[in-house]
Amino acid sequence: MPAEGGPPAGTGAAPVPHRCSWFVTADAKPMRRLLAWIPGRLFPAVITAAGVSLVALGLLALQAPPVVGGPTAPPTTIPTPRASPSLLPLPTVGPTAPPSSGPSVDPATARVPTRIRVRALDIDLPVVRPPDDPDHFPYCNVAEYIPELSRPGLPGTTYVYAHARTGMFLPILEESLRANGKRMVGMLVEVYTSDDMLFLYEVTQVLRHQTNLDPAYRTDAEQVILQTSEGPRGTIEKTMVLARPLGSGPADPALARPEAHPVTCQ
Repeated sequence: MPAEGGPPAGTGAAPVPHRCSWFVTADAKPMRRLLAWIPGRLFPAVITAAGVSLVALGLLALQAPPVVGGPTAPPTTIPTPRASPSLLPLPTVGPTAPPSSGPSVDPATARVPTRIRVRALDIDLPVVRPPDDPDHFPYCNVAEYIPELSRPGLPGTTYVYAHARTGMFLPILEESLRANGKRMVGMLVEVYTSDDMLFLYEVTQVLRHQTNLDPAYRTDAEQVILQTSEGPRGTIEKTMVLARPLGSGPADPALARPEAHPVTCQ
């Protein structure tokens, strides 16, 4: 029988080396040193790495506990007590002040003109409120104002009108016929009011042949307009004197509220 690992008997051929002989015989000393190093170096390193991994897992477990049953609800924050403008105040226990009879009225909106004076034209008239009568013809011996317009000291137009008659606004008509009233520009207009105030205005413009109240409505700035007729009863065209405010101050009540004696004109 052929020897195990050798050539067949009686062939005379050289014996064939074992197919795995290089693993056993080739450089056996270094391989033994490698095998001897593995238990002493590799195993402690593996154990150390495993320990570090376990420690890391332990730290992670401490920092982030496992979620059970879904995400954790956010922490509840207890708000700091503070005033809430959206809440009604609590009712007061005990006696309370009686309710107000109504909103307070601004004195400026309640004031009305009571006297008109233009010294340069010798005009000095009490001013009254016209009656609530759409067919009312303006009184004589007094001037009237338009209640629906503004008041002295407030934005808008204070509108005072009177007939072009002796002792009334006739001087305005007469001056308007001379160079379209140029001489009236710069004159002072004094308007006294029911709250004992005096408002001073300066004439800035004279408008003739006016047929509507556009000059009174075209501005929101404070102004006073004096209006008079340009002809007999039924004449549509009017003359208007526009004046801008200069200042105001308290007035003697006796001067601010003269006694008015309106007369029905014919």
